[in-house]
Amino acid sequence: MPHLGNPVRRPSSAERVVIVSASVGAGHDGAAAELERRLVAAGLTVDRFDLLDVLPARLGRLVRDGYHRLLVRAPWAYQRIYSSTERAGGGGPVAKALLRSAEERLLRALPDGTGAVVSTYPGASRVLGNLRLDGRLTVPVLTYLTDFSVHPLWVADGVDVHLALHAVPAAQARAAGARDVRVCGPVADPRFHPVDATGRAAARARFGLPPTAPLALLVAGSWGVGPVREVARDLRDCGAAVPLVVCGRNETLADQLRADGIEHVHGWVDDMPGLMHAADVLVQNAGGLTSLEAFAAGLPVASYGCIPGHGLTNAAALDEAGVAAWIREPAQLKHVLGELIDGPRGLLQREAGLALFAADPHGPDRGPATETARICRAGVEHILVSAAHPSAAPIAPRVTPPAARRVARPAALRLATTTALACAVWAGAVGTAVATTESGPGLMHAIGQSLDLDDLGHAHHTGRVPVQGHAKGHHA
Repeated sequence: MPHLGNPVRRPSSAERVVIVSASVGAGHDGAAAELERRLVAAGLTVDRFDLLDVLPARLGRLVRDGYHRLLVRAPWAYQRIYSSTERAGGGGPVAKALLRSAEERLLRALPDGTGAVVSTYPGASRVLGNLRLDGRLTVPVLTYLTDFSVHPLWVADGVDVHLALHAVPAAQARAAGARDVRVCGPVADPRFHPVDATGRAAARARFGLPPTAPLALLVAGSWGVGPVREVARDLRDCGAAVPLVVCGRNETLADQLRADGIEHVHGWVDDMPGLMHAADVLVQNAGGLTSLEAFAAGLPVASYGCIPGHGLTNAAALDEAGVAAWIREPAQLKHVLGELIDGPRGLLQREAGLALFAADPHGPDRGPATETARICRAGVEHILVSAAHPSAAPIAPRVTPPAARRVARPAALRLATTTALACAVWAGAVGTAVATTESGPGLMHAIGQSLDLDDLGHAHHTGRVPVQGHAKGHHA
């Protein structure tokens, strides 16, 4: 383990990758877990860390819980801050101060022999980018963009390469200032794959589902957030399909749906591939990992009743890419679902979704794990310049006085409450500083009302960040 302030340098033969994610929802961790599996299969050693464990003074739990409660209790505030930070090009000084406080802790956590570091979370990209710019980290840093829409916070100075799922998010990343962007496609657990009629019938029988009725699988992330009850009723009432709802860890929502008369309701699901094999269409509200898994399973996808912020921008980007339909009004629901289940639109979207995972027959494998392994083994001096952006080049470290790099931990602790509140919104891949909004004090009051600051638990953080294992179950 490097000493405080010593740069992490690439060994002569690099076969170790560190992945930094964050347990905010399940999408960032899910992408990190699949990247890890593929890199290990390629012969590399992989360590996976959670950025929230790196934040000082148990702030990680505050960030996660604050973001969750904000989405549930004040979605209007989340939308306002998302929009304001998007216009401003990123978060404000408070969010930056919090991320600065994690730099040395993350640097100390990187094991000897690390050849490259991959972020699947925008806050981690900011931390790693600063370490690269300061010369404390001399191995390649990559950001794997897990969504179809790219908030400016995803694009951090100092990151060597941004890996995108599709040309649409790649273009957004370049517009936000990314220097080297490579379209590598998504990753999904191999259990998500198309099945024939026999496999579909077996999946329905396993879950006790109607054998012939069209089924719309409704998902709302691991937290079950958004207008799920309204969407479930709309699905039932329009008559296009029987709703099959997965509520994640929101047991209250599951009870409410059962009381509403929705027959097929699940909480946390371990066999999410089986539910997708049983369904005819996926209806989602956030555009994250589950949409990608549906594409891999050959399931058409519709965005409807989207959550604020990234839910809306992902819906727009998925629609632009031609891989998912964006249903904006209840009156459109029956017609569009009918087209996706039985019409040519569904066939086209299935083909477009599966094509995301197909290797280019005329070129080398450019999957994100393969590209990561290639960069890890080659090092920063061999990072190829992007053909679309010939100005891109390996990062040149900036010269920063040592005193300026020291983390003022007491100051961070004194600002802990304010920082956690401001960064609760940023934690969901948008990042924020309330100072960037026009009505910061009002937002702070609203957010503060939604947080229980006494519910911090007693988890203790050490200087060494524990490796995160694969997530159990599924966020749906």
